[in-house]
Amino acid sequence: MGVDPGARVRRILVTGGTGYIGSHACVALLNQGFAVAVVDNLSNSHRDILPRIAALGGRAVTFYEADVRDRAALEAIFASAPIDAVIHFAGLKAVGESTEQPLRYYDNNVQGTLTLCQVMGAAGVKTLIFSSSATVYGDAKDLPLHEGSPISASNPYGWSKIMVERILTDLKAADPAWRIANLRYFNPVGAHESGQIGENPQGIPNNLMPYVCQVAIGQRPALTIHGNDYPTPDGTGVRDYIHVMDLVEGHIAALRYLERHAELVTINLGTGLGTSVLELVTAFGKACGRPVPYVVGPRRPGDIAACWADPSLAQTLLGWRARYDVEAMCRDAWRWHSRVKYNGNSPRRQLDFYRNQTISSTELLPKAQCRRQRK
Repeated sequence: MGVDPGARVRRILVTGGTGYIGSHACVALLNQGFAVAVVDNLSNSHRDILPRIAALGGRAVTFYEADVRDRAALEAIFASAPIDAVIHFAGLKAVGESTEQPLRYYDNNVQGTLTLCQVMGAAGVKTLIFSSSATVYGDAKDLPLHEGSPISASNPYGWSKIMVERILTDLKAADPAWRIANLRYFNPVGAHESGQIGENPQGIPNNLMPYVCQVAIGQRPALTIHGNDYPTPDGTGVRDYIHVMDLVEGHIAALRYLERHAELVTINLGTGLGTSVLELVTAFGKACGRPVPYVVGPRRPGDIAACWADPSLAQTLLGWRARYDVEAMCRDAWRWHSRVKYNGNSPRRQLDFYRNQTISSTELLPKAQCRRQRK
């Protein structure tokens, strides 16, 4: 998309921008002419992603190492340069962990968003895209799920998303100047088609696709499929998997919508198609050229049989719909894992290349204890 050379480049702050979805969003924003600043505490990501984003996006982001709960750091960031909108990815996201550490999840996900919104409001920045989740629908019985479906949660992670959505609804009611999009997305998978960035969780993956990737590469012996006796065509759970690049394009579509409409909108981002665990494993085997070993274990508490989206509102309001199929999701995920993470000596060569790319250089913001990436 062309950029008016006489117009000021819009600057977007991406929280959690070095994470899986956030890094892909940064690349897409840069490719579409936005300037990007990133704030991330690197608790579940790596600084080395920054030069990869710069290489794929054609220019660097401005990076601040900070936590969204750190009010002083956020105030310094908003004071340092104009910001037009915020895309808020930062947050904890493991369902099981949230049941073990509920206070940590409420502090990070809810308090972090409260602090962010307070600082945004004080700075006069009132356009926010919030990374919500299909977990807000709980164990819904009527499929596909639409934005008017009942909401509930069975774990603190889901409740943290519901709480933030409620907070943002109340904020909009109190101050109509806010422009807010709650984007409820389903199961992001895949990677950038270049194979240079992708999902790289620390420790044992909580999500299906990175675990499948690690089994396929030989890092783990086999995948455990939790239950094959669900009331689905092959007995395994059915989910709405969405390519991460489709997902981030949905965020940009929402951003453009909010530029034209001072509204609060809640929108599903999904494909509208259900894919079973076994179908995904089979498709990944085709992508990597060999079957993925798996064993069948018992169901996990809290898992549901099926969940997929009605994405029609996204198409109607945003002009957006998913383009990639499951085969493309598996192919791109495999390219990332095989080329960058585990392919012989290539990680060192790739990392040396990335580190030689240009990254923006600025001074420290010592009062905010907020570190910006240097050369």
